[in-house]
Order: sequence, then C-alpha cells, then structure tokens
Amino acid sequence: MGAPWIDHRLCDRLARELGLLVVSVDYRLAPEHPFPAAVEDCWAALTWLHERAAELGVDLARIGVAGASAGGGLAASVAQLAHDRGVPLAFQGLVYPMLDDRTVLREDHGGRGQVVWTPAHNRDAWGWYLGHEVGVREERAYAVPARRADLTGLAPAWVGVGSADLFHDEDVVYAERLRDDGVPVDLVVVPGMPHAADMVPGLAAAQGFRKSFVAAVARALAEPTVERQSE
Repeated sequence: MGAPWIDHRLCDRLARELGLLVVSVDYRLAPEHPFPAAVEDCWAALTWLHERAAELGVDLARIGVAGASAGGGLAASVAQLAHDRGVPLAFQGLVYPMLDDRTVLREDHGGRGQVVWTPAHNRDAWGWYLGHEVGVREERAYAVPARRADLTGLAPAWVGVGSADLFHDEDVVYAERLRDDGVPVDLVVVPGMPHAADMVPGLAAAQGFRKSFVAAVARALAEPTVERQSE
C-alpha cells in the first residue's frame, strides 16, 4: 500500500490554494526495497528540486518536506539529512508520522491503535522497512528518526496526530524534543481521532486537522499575500 495518488487531492489543494509547486515522490516500498531505498528516493527528489529551482520558479528559501504516516517518518529523516548535508529546508510537515520502531516493543498503548493502524500492523511494517525484526539494536543514521540524539538546527516543524492514534506518544515526544532543542514546533493533537481519519470525508474534527496543516504550510512556504488569503 502507498502511492502518490493517495495524497493527490491534498497536493492539489496546496498547489491551488497556496500557489505552490508540489512534488509527490513515488518512492520504493518495503519489503521489496527496505531502508535506505525510500529515504534515498525522497532525498533524490529534494536535491532535484534544489538543482532545478531557478527553471521551475522555486524560491530556495521556501522549500519544505511533508508526509503522512510512513511518509511522515521519511519526511523527518529527509529533514535530518538536509540539516547534516547543508541543504536549506524551511519546513517539515509531519502528519501522524511513523517515527519510532520502539513503539513496537511496548505492551501498553493506552487503548490507542484499535482501528486502521494496529500494533500488529506496526510490527510488520517496521520489520519490513528496517529489514530485520524490531528489537535488534538499530544504529543506522536516518533509519529511525526518533533515535537521533540531537535535533538541534532542524527545520521548523508542524506535527499533527490524533489522541487515538497508535503513533500519538512517539509523535508528541518527538515534537517536545524538537522544541527542547530549539526548533520551532506547532504540535496539534485532535482528541479521539484515529490514524488517517483526515482522509475520510465529512468528519469535522479531521477536516479541521487538515486545515491546520494547510495553514502551517502557508505560513512557512507561501507568498505572504497567499498566506493571508488562506487564513
């Protein structure tokens, strides 16, 4: 599962409402292509955009990365790569991101993860992505964003998750660690929202969640006049 068309409606909204160029990455999927394949593909897309910024009319000072779920974990990894390799990045949008393989090792999830994305799904996915069973010490840089010790200097972030999402705790902890290390963070937690509920039409709280994300992208990346129109 997972393909660029899943987020086409949101990407189209960002392009139309905010006047942005949106690049949606068709990265390779696990288990056929475990880490670092997906991160390398996303990194290639970011560097491609930087190299062609002039011909595409892109402001190098207003480039960001974003993703949801596993894509949110990839966005976090790419943001870390960008910092370490000196590639300017203005924003990272982490939508209920999959950040920490150690969540698999927990037995008590506080009732979270009952629907959509369960602990069993999470265990399988991390094992496929990393190429080994979770529990083995993972020291490869950028494989697990939450395992990075120092988050200083990373791009400003928007982190959003529902209180019923299995990723709630790891996302909140990561946002707090970013803030503690001096990174500007906007953390949004929607009470009672499960994983990926913003993709279901008609759910008021979930649609408000998506609106908050779009507004954060506008503040970080859009022309000032567009930002005012979107709020």
